Amino acid sequence: MENNIRELRESNGWSQGELAERCNVTRQTINAIENNKYDPTLQLAFRLAKALKVKVDELFYVD
Repeated sequence: MENNIRELRESNGWSQGELAERCNVTRQTINAIENNKYDPTLQLAFRLAKALKVKVDELFYVD
């Protein structure tokens, strides 16, 4: 599963650390998700979507 979290994060002008703080996770977690090395839990996916002001299904897609 692919994601466009990096693009959405950068469009908000946020660093990985800033998004991590908003979602109550570490910067390393955001990095792993952006690089498709970790699939977030459903709860974290909803926190990411809320922080980025999109729907969950706009964050992830099948390549």
